[in-house]
Amino acid sequence: MIEVRNIYKSYGAKTVLQDVSLTMEKGKLTSLIGGNGAGKSTLLSIVSRLIPADRGEVFIDGRSLKEYHSSELAKKLSFLKQSNHTNLRLTVRDLVSFGRFPHSQGRLTPSDWEIVDRAIESMELEEMQHKYLDQLSGGQKQRAFIAMVVAQDTDYILLDEPLNNLDMKHSVQIMKLLRRLVEESGKGIVVVMHDINFASTYSDHIVAFKEGRILYDGMTDDVIEPNILREVFGLDIQIGHVCNQRVCVYFASNAWPS
Repeated sequence: MIEVRNIYKSYGAKTVLQDVSLTMEKGKLTSLIGGNGAGKSTLLSIVSRLIPADRGEVFIDGRSLKEYHSSELAKKLSFLKQSNHTNLRLTVRDLVSFGRFPHSQGRLTPSDWEIVDRAIESMELEEMQHKYLDQLSGGQKQRAFIAMVVAQDTDYILLDEPLNNLDMKHSVQIMKLLRRLVEESGKGIVVVMHDINFASTYSDHIVAFKEGRILYDGMTDDVIEPNILREVFGLDIQIGHVCNQRVCVYFASNAWPS
């Protein structure tokens, strides 16, 4: 379990996170929702120790984040940022193999390469695995970076807007893969989501942010409610039911508040 306790973060006079506390469990897919600048990405950066909190503390499986050595943390938790760039000229296969570095320190064993192959296959990258990243489209690169995180094979996976640049087919493919990692491997996955319908369909747990605070934190069906979503997003969102799933309609002209 990842426990976030009373986290504060400011940049100059701007407060980004205010007294944020929540838990993210293994075997669950948790979606963080809310408008731009609500603090979601900042929270993931703090949990992954990319940036420090001003106040508060994070615990992973009962141990303070501060106690983890970097090499140990890299076997426990992986994080994919919203924007990913590398100056190295790498093939897809090279990039995905970097996910095994915490385990192999660069000396990959046959079992490491099997994990790399499975990660490449899971993202349907077999035919382009020997292409260089600068030869790929934005969506193909995104899938390659996700494959790298999958190959890292950590207990907890943090993804900041992983569906960026992806078409509908590959967005669904990735969300199905994340569900499978949760259900079959017991991983704890935390995703920053802007598509409320993907959050509604694939999440076990939703945390709704606004202006650096948590407005709502609960089971998916408890959060996907018109009054809650209006408060979070400032939109009148109608909710229907299709194939036993809650579907949010927010793009109709009458969804905008008068």
